[in-house]
Amino acid sequence: MQDLYINLKIVIPSDCFDVSYSRSSGPGGQHVNKLNTRVSIFLDVRQCSCFSETQKRTMSTILKNRMDKQGVLQVSSQRYRSQMANRDAAMRRMAELIAAALKPKRRRKKTRIPKRTIEKRLQDKKRRSKTKQLRSGGRETE
Repeated sequence: MQDLYINLKIVIPSDCFDVSYSRSSGPGGQHVNKLNTRVSIFLDVRQCSCFSETQKRTMSTILKNRMDKQGVLQVSSQRYRSQMANRDAAMRRMAELIAAALKPKRRRKKTRIPKRTIEKRLQDKKRRSKTKQLRSGGRETE
């Protein structure tokens, strides 16, 4: 297995991964019944030395639904008929998940509502109120 490149700064060595193979579920006939094509890849995030402590905490919070209590991230693939294609697909998915979790979140810029927009909204409210008053037979107010 090869090292996993997340971005220019983060490379996870192949010895950090545990890989297991099992039989795929679903249709496929005799092929599915006799070959172990499903691939599960496990990464112990807490023990991996290529992440900083803040990155480990970030990944633990964002990817908590994909991790067990010991901090092991699991990704499986059984989409393809070959073991190698499923392993590549699982590795790609692992890289995507980690990259998305470690991507810095953009901060929201506080903006003011333009004065013209506030005035337009108030004018529309007054116009609507006047229309409803005329319909109800009430007297018109200015």
